[in-house]
Amino acid sequence: MGDDGAAEPGGPVMAREEVDRVLARFGAEHEAVETSLYALQDHAGRRLLEGAELTGTTKERWARTEEAVSLLWTYFDAFTAALDSARELRGRSRWPAPEDLAELTERLRGPAVAVPAADGSGSVERITLAELVARMNGWYAQALDTVAAADSVWSALPARIDMLSAELQRIRSLAHSVGVRPGEHPAGDDLERTTAELTALRAEVVADPLAFWVPAGGSSAPGGGRPDTVRYDRAARALEDVRREIDAVLQVRQDAEQRLMRLRDVLSRADRTLAEARTARGEVLAKIAAVEVPAVSGPPTALYEQLATAAEHRRHARWHRLSPLLESLEERADEELERARASLTAVTAPLAVRAELRGRLDAYRARVARRGMADDPLLAERYDAARRLLWSAPCDLRAAEQAVLRYREAALEALVPPGGPADGGPAGGEPARGDGELR
Repeated sequence: MGDDGAAEPGGPVMAREEVDRVLARFGAEHEAVETSLYALQDHAGRRLLEGAELTGTTKERWARTEEAVSLLWTYFDAFTAALDSARELRGRSRWPAPEDLAELTERLRGPAVAVPAADGSGSVERITLAELVARMNGWYAQALDTVAAADSVWSALPARIDMLSAELQRIRSLAHSVGVRPGEHPAGDDLERTTAELTALRAEVVADPLAFWVPAGGSSAPGGGRPDTVRYDRAARALEDVRREIDAVLQVRQDAEQRLMRLRDVLSRADRTLAEARTARGEVLAKIAAVEVPAVSGPPTALYEQLATAAEHRRHARWHRLSPLLESLEERADEELERARASLTAVTAPLAVRAELRGRLDAYRARVARRGMADDPLLAERYDAARRLLWSAPCDLRAAEQAVLRYREAALEALVPPGGPADGGPAGGEPARGDGELR
């Protein structure tokens, strides 16, 4: 709906050409108003508003809009009558008389149109055609804004809510198949809350669409804005979280047997390692003297009990309970295996030290033998002393280590006599690496 462009009331009498121009402009305005009114009458949003049981903001605004639309048609009828009357007067003569021009000027410029007062008092007021068109433009914008906003919300949100509800039903079916139910699993409770929220949201959107409309900031165009999807988006995110939880439970159902077998294997290895550590501890206590040997704990009984519970959950398809239990068991089983290995390493450390000393003693002996000095009395005596300590039970590791060091020192003295290299080795008193050197 456009502007009239008529001259201001109270001006001079218009000439014939100006009267024709103003009539043409009002004619175009009349055609635009008529087109807009019929388009508003056929607007899908208006038909929906007329047939809906409205509440809240929408009910209040639609009541005001219906009044505005009713006034629009009343004013349009008055506009039509006034314009037809002016055209009829102008059409009486090709060259209108001065009194006809004065009458046309009054009808086109002056307050010549009688209409109901806009304040709803029921009184009648007289206004100009320009004022009449301006009021119709305002009421039309108000009506179109209400109708277009409601139609935009109804076109966007209910369909999206219905699609999300269909997805919710699919997820609900999956949830029940894996035992995720309200009161038994948090995801089941979330699913119930989301279902209730979507049901309530759809009912509110249908009954009060304008409560879910956000006008465009700074825009005066009718219908400018967007649907408010905050609650819908929140429900969609909640449903997505539930879906991920259900997928995780489904994955547990698929991998449960393999994960249980791995858990049994890990706990069995931990048990065997602890048994080996207990055996080794007895051996260390029998073969190594004056050494603190850490105690070895018993088998992971509590984990075995929880493993049996997990297997029970699997047999009865309690996947929602099995999922967190498996995650906890896998972490604790790996920790138990590492603890068992660390215990075995700590218990067998004295035996490892004895084995290292034995290896060093034999290596020194072999190097001395390659020089033909194995029968040297001092070396033989110190070798026998170290060997007796290392191969006796219980073994005194401290004394054995000192005996091995004494044998090494004696071997070095024999292989590298004071004053020069041994067996023609390099000058500077350094024995040949790999033969005369003892480390």
